[in-house]
Amino acid sequence: MYLIIVGAGKIGSNLIEMAASGGNDVVVIEQDADVASKISSTYDCLVLNADATDGTILEDAGIDRADAVISTTNIDAVNTMVMLLAREHDVPSLVSVVHDPSHIPIFEKIGVNIVENPQHLIADHLYHSVRYPGVKDFMKLSDDSEFIEIEPASGAPITKQSLAEAREQGLLSVETLVAAVKRESAVLTPKGETIIEAGDLVTVLVNNADVDDVLSAFGHRTNGN
Repeated sequence: MYLIIVGAGKIGSNLIEMAASGGNDVVVIEQDADVASKISSTYDCLVLNADATDGTILEDAGIDRADAVISTTNIDAVNTMVMLLAREHDVPSLVSVVHDPSHIPIFEKIGVNIVENPQHLIADHLYHSVRYPGVKDFMKLSDDSEFIEIEPASGAPITKQSLAEAREQGLLSVETLVAAVKRESAVLTPKGETIIEAGDLVTVLVNNADVDDVLSAFGHRTNGN
C-alpha cells in the first residue's frame, strides 16, 4: 500500500514503524524539523518536513496515488483540514485520531474512519482492568453495551451446564449473547448445547446492567465503585 502519514509523534512514530516494516510505501509529513530528521534517519520512508494543511504538500507526497491518508497530530483542527484536503483527491481510505469526542460528528460527516482519543481509550482500558479483573479484553459498542473476552474460573457456574441451561437458570440474561468460544486453536460458534470449559476464551456481548451477573457466572468478582 501507498500510505501518507501526517504527524510523527508517539502515535505516528509507532504507526510509521509498523507500516514501513510491513513493506508499504510510506510518506511522512511532519512539521517539526528535529522529529522529521529523526524519522528520516530511522525508517525506510520519505519524510517531508512541512505543514500538511498546505494542499500542495499533500500533492508533493503523492496523494493522487495514495491508498490511505492517516492523520495522527494532537490537534483536531489540523487533522480535520488534512482529511478535507485528502477527500478532495478521492483517497480510498481516510483515517484520523480524534482527541475531543465532541468533534467526532465532524469527522464522521467527512467520511473518516476515526480513532478516538488514545489517552481516553487507555484510561478506559485501565479502569476496566481494575473494575472487572476477570475480563481479558473489551470493545465498546455503545454507552450501554460492549463485547468482553473472559475466561471461566475453576468451578465457575457457567461450566456446569450447557448455555441453554445456564440461560434457563438465569445465569445469562436474554440480552446477553455468547458470540464465540476460543478453545485451544479452534474458534467455536456457540449453540444451546455448548458447554463452556476451563481454559476457554469466551466472547460475550453484554449490556452494562448485566456485566456483574456475567462475571459471577464465569466465577469472577467485580471490584466496588
